[in-house]
Amino acid sequence: MSPGPPTAGGALLPPATGAWREGDPWGRRRWHHRADPLPLESGGTLPGVTLAYETWGRLAPDGSNAVLVPHALTGDSHVAGPAGPGHPTPGWWDALVGPGRPLDTDRWFVVAPNVLGGCQGSTGPSSPRPDGRLWAGSFPRLTQRDQVRAEAGLADALGIERWALVIGGSMGGMRALEWAVSFPPRVAALLLLACPAVASADQIAWASAQIHAIRADPHWRNGAYHDAGPGRGPHTGLGIARRIAHTTYRSGEELQARFGHRPQDGEDPRAGGRYQVESYLDHQAAKLVGRFDAGSYVVLCEAMNAHDIGRGRGGTRPALARVGARTLVAGVDSDRLYPIGQQEELAAGIPSADAVRRLSSPFGHDGFLIETGQVAALVRELLGTV
Repeated sequence: MSPGPPTAGGALLPPATGAWREGDPWGRRRWHHRADPLPLESGGTLPGVTLAYETWGRLAPDGSNAVLVPHALTGDSHVAGPAGPGHPTPGWWDALVGPGRPLDTDRWFVVAPNVLGGCQGSTGPSSPRPDGRLWAGSFPRLTQRDQVRAEAGLADALGIERWALVIGGSMGGMRALEWAVSFPPRVAALLLLACPAVASADQIAWASAQIHAIRADPHWRNGAYHDAGPGRGPHTGLGIARRIAHTTYRSGEELQARFGHRPQDGEDPRAGGRYQVESYLDHQAAKLVGRFDAGSYVVLCEAMNAHDIGRGRGGTRPALARVGARTLVAGVDSDRLYPIGQQEELAAGIPSADAVRRLSSPFGHDGFLIETGQVAALVRELLGTV
């Protein structure tokens, strides 16, 4: 008789990685396989590059109605639609994409790739190398420019010469900006949300603490943990990283109003129990461990730390001056991780941008995901002139 799946205290142990793996349900994913190795900004190449992506709507015969939606750090290609086989969570911007919605799929062809280095079908640390071994800890360092170059190959394969709109927030905003600077003729309109021109020391510091938490986990094994048994991945380190990150994603005022100093129901912090805010962060950590890969988290955080639109281009101002797209820049008024001053720098430097727009929200950085009504108004403003 089978002993059943491994458990800890009656609970099922999570697999070593929450990455999508060969043999898992495809869901709505499609795949683009790059024919040639991808040149990397750091030197060398990355062979065997695959991007998972999803699409909604139909591409016009002249390719003029395509919209690119790059995701943030722990997002994926599943922008819209329900959770289900192959998709552990519902679409992260579901309110924006679909018939009659701001990105109306009766009119627009929406494309959302899983970022290179990610863990939901695109090539990353949990993926096999061309020789069949997993990349694991040997996966190369990436930059936003590498990731956008890979996405340009996807656009070519789909027959898209120019995006009608590129829209992204946070890490997705970094890639959206990189698209407009690297390939100005290929971006007609640009919506940048809660992102900077260059990663600040504060942002690098927060991300560095998260990277160290993962690498300090004894189950990290220099990144070679993917084939370990259930419960033997670097879950503790990834969970700590998520707790740190999620705290920076929300405003102090929201956390105080929501949780205050109250203990978790049935627990006494003075006797080893938790406060409500601790329970909330524990919940966020457990959710991420079940659907994400620690190696991808490290790779993507390092790419975000490397973000500098002016690197090798004479600085931030000359780089932003290359943007030819009609542009709106918006920040969240309560964002303490990507403060609105960074978006003001973008708006001041991009020739076609007017004053920065403010998303009013108590939710901090996560406001760009939550305040879909306000984001929708910006989308309609841009697409109404396309």
